Parts: sequence; structure tokens; C-alpha cells
Amino acid sequence: MSDSDVTFAAEFPPATAEQWRAVVDKALKGVPFEKKLVTRLYEGIAIQPLYTADDWNGAGDPSGFPGLSPFTRGGHAVGAGTDGWAVLTEQTLQDREQSNRAILIDLTRGATAIDLHIDRPGRAGIAIDTLADLDAVLKDVLPEHVPLSLDAGSDGVAAAAMLAAFWQRRSLPPGEARGAFDVDPIGSLAASGSLPESLDRALSRLTELATWTAAHYPNVTAVGIDSSPYYEAGATETQDLAAATSTGVAYLKALTAGGMAIDAALGQIVFTLAVGCDQFLSIAKLRAARRLWARIAEACGASESARTMKLRARTARRIMSRRDPWVNMLRTTVAGFAAGAGGADSVSIMPFDAMLGASDDLARRIARNTQILLKEESSVSRVTDPAGGSWYVETLTEQLAESAWRTFQSIESRGGIAAVLLDGSLASEIAASWTERRKNIARRKDALTGTSEFPNILETPVAREAVTPRRRQTPAKTAGLRSIDEAVKAIAAGASLSAVTAGLASGDPVRITPLPQHRFHEDFEALRDAADRYKAASGALPAIFLANMGTVAQHTARSTFAKNFFEAGGIQALGNDGFADPAAAAAAFRQSGAKIAILCATDALYETRTAEFAAALKAAGVQHLFQAGNPGANKEAYGKAGVDEFIAIGSDVVAVLRSTLLRLGVAL
Repeated sequence: MSDSDVTFAAEFPPATAEQWRAVVDKALKGVPFEKKLVTRLYEGIAIQPLYTADDWNGAGDPSGFPGLSPFTRGGHAVGAGTDGWAVLTEQTLQDREQSNRAILIDLTRGATAIDLHIDRPGRAGIAIDTLADLDAVLKDVLPEHVPLSLDAGSDGVAAAAMLAAFWQRRSLPPGEARGAFDVDPIGSLAASGSLPESLDRALSRLTELATWTAAHYPNVTAVGIDSSPYYEAGATETQDLAAATSTGVAYLKALTAGGMAIDAALGQIVFTLAVGCDQFLSIAKLRAARRLWARIAEACGASESARTMKLRARTARRIMSRRDPWVNMLRTTVAGFAAGAGGADSVSIMPFDAMLGASDDLARRIARNTQILLKEESSVSRVTDPAGGSWYVETLTEQLAESAWRTFQSIESRGGIAAVLLDGSLASEIAASWTERRKNIARRKDALTGTSEFPNILETPVAREAVTPRRRQTPAKTAGLRSIDEAVKAIAAGASLSAVTAGLASGDPVRITPLPQHRFHEDFEALRDAADRYKAASGALPAIFLANMGTVAQHTARSTFAKNFFEAGGIQALGNDGFADPAAAAAAFRQSGAKIAILCATDALYETRTAEFAAALKAAGVQHLFQAGNPGANKEAYGKAGVDEFIAIGSDVVAVLRSTLLRLGVAL
């Protein structure tokens, strides 16, 4: 038996898609198939409930093989001996000694690469100004064994010179240095709204750095493309992919115009993409990204081996919550799995408390160990393209790639990524996408566990040390910096990052409106914050009385719905076991001290008893009376009986909560 193939379905006749659809339509009992079982993504892609080989429509297999063009299935061939992805930790603690301690702990407990976020205007990071600061942060770190990358914004070229000076100070042979300078002037412009020099000059300096890096450090890359500014502003997956791809094209044009061969230029670029907690969408996104970049590299005449994308993935900031932050562990685990399964070369998982301030040892440990569990215990990294062959993932990958390509072509037709940033058109398109998503979040169509659904209103807050970006003083300009070598010498002589940046800059600075940073939870968290301020001033949270009618069985569904609804905005729901007598409900309301109430019961009970309960509660002093559930044809009758407002599935929760808090005297 074990040596032969067993076909378990052999005894059953094959089923056609039409037969399956007929059974489904019968089960739906007249409810439209498209409405009930088809989900539309923000990209406009329709997600079907079932995928088969027929979904390819005879298109063959566009994914290819692992390690071969179009690299959808990864940049490494099966059996290539890779150890999976690099476990990358991002260092953001401001204090240099704390950063050094965190780095050493990470490296001795599973991390294999370090990304240094250097403080810059508007963003918190490690307080590094001089080479001595960097040396202190990397004390006892062996750079020959640890790939180092940088995130320094508009100080990127100066920071690259500093890292090179650090390697020289440690007497590290150039061939042993590993890492990435990750200079990204267009991404920095999108995030901060400014560059210290003209964009043309910034691209020229980037080309100089890439050429210098290729000549001096064969295992280091110069150019980074981080699409986070677009993603955190609210971009869809396809807008994010298109922005990253267009940035890559802009950098390729600059590098090749500066004399680099196409293969060499491609070898200097590393992409960083943010992934959310939609598992399959994130896997498909990374697979589509490689497909897009391989197509562009092919069109540019690159050899096949040069077409593979160097790809990092980081868990997105926008999925993270400040309230009930423990749920972030679930979000980042799903996102981290998707990043690994999607074939990222390195993965960075954000600590669960990252939105609260400086992450503590526990949070960093969990973020690090999440990857180790995925790699070493779940063995995700031992499987090449684990999602490959899933008709759903293959179809979604192709649909994302096609949609992103159309958006990319639109950007290029308008002059490229720099042009659409400067004229504000890309910001407007991303803002429209965010507005649509924000509406769905407000109506809980996109549910947020612990925030809009199942909020823990009496949770003990998780306290962390606040992080405030430093305000740097304008430095004296380091004069006479005409090359990367001179910048390295200036850094080695004690010049600061900002002084070297000023010394390298030429041309008028660039100014735009920076892209905003959004998080899915922000509207609900703002309401919770307002309720907390009210509690601090008054001694109690704003409250609503649950006027539960009848038995527990008759009111539990609606009272649970109402409790989650109002507590998502910081309004405490005062519960009870229910009332058979309107007078008893009125007495309990008076005793509760609340000003507003909500009727909770079955539709049948509403029809017979809403009028008497509403009258009793209004007589007891209820200033505003809600009723849970869709009133349907009885809305007018209930309104005449005293019900002021109705809440139901699909209500604009944020709008109702905002108006209710204002009614209760809470300042927003």
C-alpha cells in the first residue's frame, strides 16, 4: 500500500463547477452569490470562495520555478543551500548604551542581522551624531559576522560614510563587510516632506555612492527602496507595489545614466515592503513584487541571474494597536509567517508594544522569538515557496501583479514617482484609498480585535517610556566635501552626520507635504483617549445603561452587541440580568447614575414591549434612548414611543460614538 499511489476520489464521479454552483445557490436560498460569498479587496480584485485549475483559463504556469525567471517563486533554486530568511531586528532605542545592550541580546539569542534606525527629524531612533556614537552603539559587535543596515532618512549618504568609517576603524577588510546603506532619497522625501538638496543632485549623489560601494565593498548594497511611507499613508497593496517599482525604475535610470552596467545597478538595490495581517494577500504581494521587478529588469536587458529582487519584509506599523497591545502578537505572527512564506530574504517583526514608546526586553524577545519559532520549530524556511501551487495564491499573485503594473504604468505616464510626489497626485490617490478603508473600519466591516470588536475597557494600560524625536541644532557646514571618500574622512575626523549632510548638499532644498502616517485603530483609539481624559477629570468613565428586556436568552445577543459597540469608544456599558418589569428597569437606571440607555431584546419582544419600557425609562430621566437592532418597518412606531436612535450591524460606529461622547460631556 505504501509503495503505490492511492486515489481516494477514484470511487466518486468528478464534480463540475456548475454542479457545485447549483448546490451552493440552493443553500443560499435566494441570497445573491456575489453578495454573500465574494469578497472585494481595496484593489478591486474579487476573491472567490473556490479556486481550481480552471481559473488560469489555459494561461499555463506564469510562476515558473524557484530561482528562475520570473522569480515569483523566490530567488533561490530548490536545494540551493539557503538557510531561509535572515532574522532582522530594527534598533530604535534612543539611548546608545541601551541600544548596544539590546543589539547584543538580539545577536546572542537568534537575530542574524541588525538595522540601525538613526534619529532624524520627525522620527525617533538611536541618538547617533558622530562616529564615536556609532562605535559605542556597536561595542562588542563583530561586524565581520553581522550584516548591518541603516535607516537615516535624508542623512543617508552621511550615515553610509559613517558606517564605512566604522568598518575602517575596526580594520575590517572590505570583502568581509556585509550590509546595506539603504539610501533612499525619494522615500525620504515622501516620508519627511523635505530633502536638503535638489532631487537631481540627490540622485547624482546616490549614483556616486552606488558606484563607490560596488568598487569598495562587494558584499554591501548602497540603494534602499522602502515603500513604508506609502503603505502607512493608506496605500493599497497594488499602490504600494507600484510606488516601490516606480522608485526602482527612477534609481535604475540614475545609476545607468551615471555609467553603471544594468546588472551592477540591479545588484545595488534592496527593496523593503511592509506586510499586513491578511496572510494570503501578503504572501501574494511579495510573490507579485518579484514578478514585477523581474519583468522590468528583463526589459532593461539584465541577465537572468540579475533579475531577482533583493527583498526585505517588515510587519506594517499600520496594523498595530495601542489598546490591548497584546493582540499585536497575533497580528505580527500572521504577518511574519506571510513574509517568510512569501520568500522574503530577511524579515523584521515589530515588537507588540512599539506604538506605546520604547519597547522593553519582553516585547523585543517575543518579536525575535516569533521568527525563530517560524524558522526552527515550524520549519517554514525549509520549504521553498510553500504557497506555490495553491490556485488561490497563484491567481491572487497574478491579479496583484497585473493591477500593480497598471498603476505603475499610470505613475510612469505622468513622469514617474518623483513627479507624482511633487504634484501631489499620488498623495491624493492614496488618500482616497485610505478614506474608503477608514469608512469600512468605522462601520466595523473591517473588524479590529481588541479595538472595535471585543474591547477590554477596563484593561490595565501597558506603560512604556515615551520616545520623543530630538531637535537637532543646525550644524556648521563641513566645507569642501566633493566625494564619498572625503565624507568618510570627515566622519573619521569627528564631523557629525548633519554637518556632513550639509557639506555634501547642493542646489535648493526640496519641500513637499509629507505623506501622513495612519493606523487602522486611530479613530477608535482617539475616542478611548477622550474617555480616559474624562475619567481622569470626573473619576469615572462615561457610561450607558443596558436596558435589557426579558430573560437572559431574550437579550444576550443584543446586549453583547451593544456592549462591544459602545465600549469600543470608551463608554462603559452597565449590564444586568434583564427586567420583566419596566418600572424595575427605570429604578435600576436611576441607581446607575447614567444619562443614556439602550434597549436590548429580541425583535418579537420589541414589538410588544418597547413602548412601555421606553416610557418608563424616559420618565426616569433617560436623556437619549437607543435601541439595538435594525427596526425595519417599525422605526417610526418606535420613534413615537420614545426611541431616539438605533444601532445595528453596518452602523457608522465611530460617528455614533463621537456624537454620544459629546452628548455625555466628553471633550473630543
